[in-house]
Amino acid sequence: MEVERQTDLQGFTQDERGISAQLHHADGLQAHCEAAYLAGCDGARSTVRKALGIGFPGGTYQQVFYVADVQAQGPALNGELHVDLDEADFLAVFPLAGSGRARLIGTVRDERAEHPDTLRFEDVSRRAIEHMKVQVQQVNWFSTYRVHHRVAEQFSQQRAFLLGDAAHVHSPAGGQGMNTGIGDAINLAWKLASVLRGQAEDSLLDTFEIERSAFARRLVATTDQVFNFITADGRLAGLLRTRLAPRLFPRVVALKSAREFLFRTVSQIGINYRDMPLSVGSAGDIQGGDRLPWVADGGRDNYSSLARMSWQVQVYGAVGADLVQWCGTRGIPVEVFNWSEAHEAAGLMRDAVYLLRPDSYVALAWSNAGADVLEQYFAERGLTGRL
Repeated sequence: MEVERQTDLQGFTQDERGISAQLHHADGLQAHCEAAYLAGCDGARSTVRKALGIGFPGGTYQQVFYVADVQAQGPALNGELHVDLDEADFLAVFPLAGSGRARLIGTVRDERAEHPDTLRFEDVSRRAIEHMKVQVQQVNWFSTYRVHHRVAEQFSQQRAFLLGDAAHVHSPAGGQGMNTGIGDAINLAWKLASVLRGQAEDSLLDTFEIERSAFARRLVATTDQVFNFITADGRLAGLLRTRLAPRLFPRVVALKSAREFLFRTVSQIGINYRDMPLSVGSAGDIQGGDRLPWVADGGRDNYSSLARMSWQVQVYGAVGADLVQWCGTRGIPVEVFNWSEAHEAAGLMRDAVYLLRPDSYVALAWSNAGADVLEQYFAERGLTGRL
């Protein structure tokens, strides 16, 4: 693979044979590029999305935000995240590497928001900053922005795909933008690799949009709710944000189950692809489309083998000889774990077969599955050749 920097995509055409792209280099030279597929990871103003004529419905929040990288001191500069939900201002203090360095993110309100392009850090409200006792000594970088919430009408068209901000943009609530873009890339990458290696039919690529667009729409709806709560105006909203939330939130996060839920939500390890074309069956508490639960028992954990990023089978207990032989002929590793209480506690079923995709999601969960079940799964989904 070759990375060409300072190169712009001017346009492209596509047909059943591939992609023909026109490139423009920094020195003014024009170039022509042929490719099998095109992945548009080119941001919210995506050239690829516009060239495909794909709509980007949604909207823009009226609030203006600022971001500033500063050198400062005060109790909020202790290496932890601090948030002030003031009645008038919102402020978040994110720690950066180095003593006294932090990133401030806050709202710009009133008439100041009418001309965000001319704002300086000196112009923003000091109310929340002073309330958190942040003493800014130096501003290294400052900018303003508005937050958008949009999801592309399609994530793919023929041989071209949209990923990351080119496909979906949302509020920064929860900090899930980067995770979502990485998730898009992983989902498409293993499917493209399978098709290009002749291990799957082109129809496998259709599942990229099915799986990722559904998640993106749920994510935008969720971050909308959080964002509106944080930034809502009015007396009732202010009371909820400044009086009720500070009292209630510490009690909620004191519960282990609540902390686990928040972690799974923000980290996105709770994402699943249930009831989708590549997801089949259930065994124990695990369904096809779930992320495999992590279990460590006796010095061995079931995630070590996932570094292969290939199809594999995991069995917790006894495994049939016919399944091992079938997997051997297809080049699919079989990981067998001695059954334990830790596996049961994680929701796994004894002697069940868990077929894992290259991205570690469970493709098939089946009790006492034999080679015939796996053969049918692969045949129905056009997965061919040695994996």
